Amino acid sequence: MALYPTPHINAKPEDFARTVLMPGDPLRSKFIAENFLDNPVLVNNVRGVNGYTGTFEGARVTVMASGMGIPSIGIYSYELFNFFGVENIIRIGSAGALDLGIHIRDIVFGMGACTNSNYADQFHLAGTFAPICNYDLLRTAVGIADEMKLNYHVGNLLSSDPFYGDDKGLPEALNGNANWAKMGVMAVEMEAAGLYMNAARANKPDAPRRALALCTISDHIITGEATTAEERQNTFTDMMKIALRTAKEFDHE
Repeated sequence: MALYPTPHINAKPEDFARTVLMPGDPLRSKFIAENFLDNPVLVNNVRGVNGYTGTFEGARVTVMASGMGIPSIGIYSYELFNFFGVENIIRIGSAGALDLGIHIRDIVFGMGACTNSNYADQFHLAGTFAPICNYDLLRTAVGIADEMKLNYHVGNLLSSDPFYGDDKGLPEALNGNANWAKMGVMAVEMEAAGLYMNAARANKPDAPRRALALCTISDHIITGEATTAEERQNTFTDMMKIALRTAKEFDHE
C-alpha cells in the first residue's frame, strides 16, 4: 500500500526535488518560489502549507513551509525523508540572537541545536542526544556565504518549545536565556533540533538523509532590536540565496 499521499502532503515522491528548502512561513515559501525559481509548480497546499518545485540555475529544487515549532517541522520532515525520498532538508528561518556579537540580519548556521523539547524521548535513548547538522551541507553553505562576503556565525542554536513563558513574558520568555548564552548558544529558534533528529533517525548508508538550519537574525533578545513581520517574510534574501546555491551543489552529486 502506498504511503502517500499522507495526511499532510498531497503529492507523489517524484513531485519533490532531492533537496527541500523549508522556511517556517508559507508566505516565505511562496516568495522564494515566485522570485527565485523558474517554472515553479505548486505540489502541496494541504492546510495552506505551500510547497513548490521548480529549478534554480538548472537545478531542481523544492521549497515547502514547515510551520512553527518542533512538532510541526517534525511531521513534515519525517514524511519528506521517509515517504517521499527527499535527501536534504535545509531550514531557512529567523532567530533571536543571544550573543552581543551577533547583529540584526546576520546569518547563523546551526552546527548543533540544543533544545528544551522532549522530542528525543521517543527514541528511547539511555542518555541525552546531541542533535547536529550534516557537515557536508554545512561546509558547502558556509563556503557560499564566504563567497558572498556575508556576516555569519557558526555554532549552537537553541530550539525552544515555548515562545511565551509563564512567568516574565518576552524576551525573558525563552526560558533561561542568560544560561544558554553563557554556554555559547548563539540564538533561539524553534525547529532545528527536531529536524536534525529526524534526519539522524532516517539516515541510511544507501539513502542519505541530511539536514541543515540557517537562520537570519530577526531580533535580538538582549538589546531588543527587531525586524517587522513583512521584513522577515520578504527581505532575508541572502539566506535564501545561500540555501538555493547549496541545493544546486547537491543536485549534481
